[in-house]
Amino acid sequence: MRSVWLVLPDPFSSRLFFDTGIVEQLRERLGDRLELFLLDVGEQAPAWRERAEGTRVTVSGELVSPRVSLYEKVFRRADTWLDRRIGFYPLSLRHSLRHGFHRQRMRPGHPNWFLDPTLAGPLPRWSCLDPWMARWHYGRARYVQPQLLARLQHDRPAIALANMQMHSIVPFIVGARRLALPVVGNVASWDHTVGKGIVAPGLRRYLVQNNAMRGDLVRYHGIGTERIVVTGWPQTDVFHRKRPRADYDALLRSSSLDPSRPLVLVMGNTPTNAPYERQFVERLVGWWKQNTRDRFSLLFRPHPRDREWRERFAAALSEPDAAVQEPSFTDLETLAVLLQHGDAVISNAGTILLDALANDRPAVCTLYDEGAPPGETWALKNVSGEHYRELFESEAFYRAGNFEEVVQGIERALAHPAELAAERARVTREVLGEIDGRAAQRLADAIVTVVE
Repeated sequence: MRSVWLVLPDPFSSRLFFDTGIVEQLRERLGDRLELFLLDVGEQAPAWRERAEGTRVTVSGELVSPRVSLYEKVFRRADTWLDRRIGFYPLSLRHSLRHGFHRQRMRPGHPNWFLDPTLAGPLPRWSCLDPWMARWHYGRARYVQPQLLARLQHDRPAIALANMQMHSIVPFIVGARRLALPVVGNVASWDHTVGKGIVAPGLRRYLVQNNAMRGDLVRYHGIGTERIVVTGWPQTDVFHRKRPRADYDALLRSSSLDPSRPLVLVMGNTPTNAPYERQFVERLVGWWKQNTRDRFSLLFRPHPRDREWRERFAAALSEPDAAVQEPSFTDLETLAVLLQHGDAVISNAGTILLDALANDRPAVCTLYDEGAPPGETWALKNVSGEHYRELFESEAFYRAGNFEEVVQGIERALAHPAELAAERARVTREVLGEIDGRAAQRLADAIVTVVE
């Protein structure tokens, strides 16, 4: 019986696969054949290993030899040199520039490497060069860590990639191609098909959330539709199960908030995407203190990647009837409880806006940068990508181009919570696919089908 490697390369895909039950389903159906490769080395890495108890686990450090030969050092260094010029990021940036993905957000030196055009490499941007670059990038002659290659040769596994558009998973694809092993790749989020990296050719199956993503793979990445499986978005399974009001009340009391008061949730973005978020928090808290403190509470949730959250959300940290939750990759259950019972959501962009709509929460989307110099348009650029087009053609949420419109959106959301409900339901179906609580099962089924 063929063994199965589930590669979890980053905290977002680890959270998705653990919290939606995909790992558990695969464990039940594959038993000892399943092995998890946990490549995340962040502060939450021990949590993933703990949750994998009972399943074989390999972490990234176990694939690196402490002693290497001179030949391997030279081979590895040459491979790294070429990769920076014709490998993953050059191919990804050339692909985005050719199709106009995130054109408005790109700038040299951007901390998000998918938005730094200088990483497109030194070669002319002739489209005829890309197939040759991709042939080398996924070629069988590339460097693969000896430990990983030896494991592949010994186990000859089927490989499931929880996020197939990451630099760290390339050795798994190259090694699998060298040994003719089956690979199934999951496109990790709704925006990844249009500007979050190239898609490897030749995988046995490609798993996506909706029909729009399937069309993107065909149109922009040249993937045959017969290889694509639409599963829905597994994260909506977490929201599909209803939580009792008592859970919400207990959660708010633990944050020193009164559960009998209406709650406005303020969802943060990363410092990279929202450098003026501190100014917005300060103005929102100041307005709330002067005008509406007695009417509703505020709960701030910084982005999981926000390392500066204490400074950026300082204005709310010591205020009665306001709270700031510590960023976390492991509290999806908490998010579900809040979104099922909270009264309104404020966010700039990102998946959290979809989360709010999927839970039928009235939402206000900020499209301006509070306190920014004239000409700064970070917030607006964050929603300029191709994947936002369908969402922003809808009327599923309130738009705020200045602080006065933020206030109007909050007032409208609290006074008329059902006003946009029909449109929220429609656009959620279009963007997220089928929401029936079985997306994780469909994804697990697709993986097992490839294995068997």
